[in-house]
Amino acid sequence: MNAAAKLFEAMHRNPLDWRIEQLQTVARQFGMSVRCEGGSHHVFSHSAVPDVVSVPAHRPIKPVYVRQFVALVDKVKESQA
Repeated sequence: MNAAAKLFEAMHRNPLDWRIEQLQTVARQFGMSVRCEGGSHHVFSHSAVPDVVSVPAHRPIKPVYVRQFVALVDKVKESQA
């Protein structure tokens, strides 16, 4: 299990106190695109899943956004299986 997979499992267990850099690491591991076009939000998406998650880049990221991100990654994993 690589570092990104460990981060993702930890996000599943506890959605508190995550940074945007950690979400970006997990997203790139699963082939997701990350857009941050100069604004205060980062947008995560994947071509195989129609959903998009927008996360404010404030620290720490609120648990509701981490849960949405985890749900998106789960959908990406299901589409790749």
